[in-house]
Amino acid sequence: MRKLTEPLTGALLYEHRTIIAMTHIYCAHHHKQAQKTGPLCDDCGEFIDFAGFRLSKCPYGQAKPVCQHCPIHCYKKDMKEKARIIMRYGGPRMLLKHPIMAIRHLWHARKPVPELPKKRKRAH
Repeated sequence: MRKLTEPLTGALLYEHRTIIAMTHIYCAHHHKQAQKTGPLCDDCGEFIDFAGFRLSKCPYGQAKPVCQHCPIHCYKKDMKEKARIIMRYGGPRMLLKHPIMAIRHLWHARKPVPELPKKRKRAH
């Protein structure tokens, strides 16, 4: 399990909670192990940890656009595919399970993608 570089707050925390909710929906319907051992299987738990780690390192910070509109591909190829599958399945079902979170996510998706912040030069 990877540790977060900083605690998630504000919009990043809300986005992480949205990813967690989508993953719970996906895992409950696709992985029998999760129904026996608890809320998530090991594979989906690993995905949530990875997503939180990547969110904590996002160069956009609190201005981060939703994943589908983000120009930066910060997930590894296998995790990116897993995210696509989970979001494609869990996203539409969010309206039934977590309607306020789903509507807020759809509203956030309508915002234009901000410019990427310039990297700060390190002092030597």
